Amino acid sequence: MKKKNVHAIGNIKFNTNKIHSLRKVIHMIAELEDIKISVKLKLASLWTSFMFLYIYVDYFHLYMPGSMKDVMAGKMFIFDITQSALLIGLVSVTIPALMIYFSVTLPAKANRWTNLIVAILYIPYTVFNLVGEVWIHMIFGAIVEVTILSLIISYSWKWRQQQRQKIS
Repeated sequence: MKKKNVHAIGNIKFNTNKIHSLRKVIHMIAELEDIKISVKLKLASLWTSFMFLYIYVDYFHLYMPGSMKDVMAGKMFIFDITQSALLIGLVSVTIPALMIYFSVTLPAKANRWTNLIVAILYIPYTVFNLVGEVWIHMIFGAIVEVTILSLIISYSWKWRQQQRQKIS
């Protein structure tokens, strides 16, 4: 007959075998484990990071002296604030926002090309935003944004090579 490893503390009974098993599970969970993250999730997370920076750089711009005065006067840099200007601004924010979704849902080939094209187009657009009065937070934001866009290009470019290596 098998001996049960049941012990009691006061009215509480417990099985030491189960406690040892539970300790092993907790130890396994507590260990650091690298998991493979798909290219799609990497791209979506990079676009998410890009969006945060993109929005916050513009938001912090409002705190620059004279910025609100210009807005109240209907000016945005050298441009008049018009419906068309605001629509262009919204489109410029909408595209990277949608890239978060597209990076996860588009089929691999379309995903790769869409990420390559949009990221390549956004690099000069990001640099163009530095025209005019530039503060250090804008330079820092642009450097990080271009770095993120470069990572998006790199992951998208290497994606096809990774697929070939898996097949070989």
